[in-house]
Amino acid sequence: MTATNGGPTPAGDTTGARPGGDTGPGRSDTVSAVVRQWQTVHPQLDTGPMEIIGRINRCAALLQQAEDAPLRRAGLSRAEFDLLGALRRTGHELTPGELVRETFSSGAAVTKRLKQLAERGLVERRGDTRDRRVAHVRLTDAGRELVDGILPEQLAYETAVLAVLEPDGQGELAGLLAELLGRLEGLGGAPRA
Repeated sequence: MTATNGGPTPAGDTTGARPGGDTGPGRSDTVSAVVRQWQTVHPQLDTGPMEIIGRINRCAALLQQAEDAPLRRAGLSRAEFDLLGALRRTGHELTPGELVRETFSSGAAVTKRLKQLAERGLVERRGDTRDRRVAHVRLTDAGRELVDGILPEQLAYETAVLAVLEPDGQGELAGLLAELLGRLEGLGGAPRA
């Protein structure tokens, strides 16, 4: 998206607001500023969905930039932790294909991350006795200990990030996001225009 000064806005920032939307002076986030710019350029358009999508995208980008302090201290990326977490929470071996589905990652990304995690001694692979093309991945003892050690600290970090919202607001937000995600997953992703 482009701001009215002609400069590009942050990647993934598709924001705006519907006429009369909640973008008044009380709102001071970056999305509100972009919303007001779009309202000036196209006052006739209902840009309300941009307030939600833009804020989701912006929050996701900022959370990714923060790189989760406990994970960073352990030398893990969020994507690597997601792989380790999938193996831990399911409690059994998974194939790389199953890990792709569990973590919403590409096959190439999962393969690369598994190689790095194996080199660190956190996961191990074994071939399938019936089909040599299939591998099974499991946590090592070191991988299990790492996940179990980081998880409480990671949850405490995420709790601190969300502390700006009242508990009722957190529950409402979680419910709304769950409804949206359920619909998008049911559609196989976002609808195409």
